[in-house]
Amino acid sequence: MRQNEEPGVMTGIALLLPITLSTMAIVLLAPVLPGILAEFSGVPGHEYWVPMILTIPALCIALLSTFAGLLGDVFGRRRLLMASFVIYAAVGVAPVFLRGLWAILISRVGVGIAEALIMVLSTTMIGDTFQGRARDKWLAAQTAFASLSALLFFNIGGQLGSFGWRTPFWVYLSALLMLALVLVYTREPKSDVPHGQAAKIHAHASSAGWAGFPWARMLLILAITVYGAIFFYTVQIQASSGLAVLGVTNPARAGFLTSIASIGVPLGTFAYSRIGRWPVQRLLTIEFALLAVGFLLMGRANTAGTFMVGCFVNQLGAGLLLPTLLVWAMSLLAYEVRGRGAGMWQSAFALGQFLSPVIVTLAATHVGGVLNAFVVFSCGAVVGLVVLLLCASKIARMGDVDGASLLANLHG
Repeated sequence: MRQNEEPGVMTGIALLLPITLSTMAIVLLAPVLPGILAEFSGVPGHEYWVPMILTIPALCIALLSTFAGLLGDVFGRRRLLMASFVIYAAVGVAPVFLRGLWAILISRVGVGIAEALIMVLSTTMIGDTFQGRARDKWLAAQTAFASLSALLFFNIGGQLGSFGWRTPFWVYLSALLMLALVLVYTREPKSDVPHGQAAKIHAHASSAGWAGFPWARMLLILAITVYGAIFFYTVQIQASSGLAVLGVTNPARAGFLTSIASIGVPLGTFAYSRIGRWPVQRLLTIEFALLAVGFLLMGRANTAGTFMVGCFVNQLGAGLLLPTLLVWAMSLLAYEVRGRGAGMWQSAFALGQFLSPVIVTLAATHVGGVLNAFVVFSCGAVVGLVVLLLCASKIARMGDVDGASLLANLHG
């Protein structure tokens, strides 16, 4: 991409595709997990260690995304992103050749480090490259793209898994194709404020470190993101358990029904593209209301059909919620602090993802099963809704961000 060219569709796609790599890390390997368990059945504690092949990358994202964003702010986004693709491909395909479980686990830590960089830097570059409605559109598209790619990777993993559990790891080389797209269709971002002001702000940011970071606003968004991410992943992780209680015990059928309900996520994201300019507090109110209604329908369902309606309503709210929070966060962040802010948001989202199954299990243990746990989650969403309504005026003020306030934030 030449310096004087305006970013186009291919630029957006080049920066959107990397979001699928974090989904790939888990979903691609889920169909071959039984084969990996069988391969390392002689390793003590294998029933605990082998599933970490899937989950370690997500934990790395939670722990390292803020640091990844800081690196992007200091050293630049594009070159670091391209180097991360190379690392991802190399360590991602390594289990094809590695024979020991511990070596494979170490390679998965490498995948997680590369993922943290890729997730944060690609999101940051979308914020750097696009402005206004175009920025909102491409940021919102990340949620839909990740959800749809999960369906694709599950099927790819299943098909390749028929040739052996190591075969799906070859797909990690697709990161090199993404590297080529970034190389051709993007350029190193520049500050999004006028040159004279940018130089002054950059000097201030360099000398003051985090002094220009909008802490109060970001901490509110991060708290809502952790809370919302717990709800976001509940259906995707726990729907099959709920269906089993209602008599749907066939894994293939349960997976199919869950994938149908999960279409609510991209539909919610599409709806966001139409209403995303509404006030933030109105959007959050609608989203938490949909989550609450969906969980309540799931928890009180007597049939699989009613349960799936609840799942769909819930996922519709989830598909609206995540782009709302991401776009809101990115709108607060000027170029000089955008990388670390995006990293903090990714960490918050990954932390909610990690906590989701733990909280569902804890609730199910204390209230008599997973369906009752969904009712508890409905109450939790209502609590979030009430808090949002009580804090509506403050959230409205925090949602109103323009260039002048960004400059004010950077000058403390």
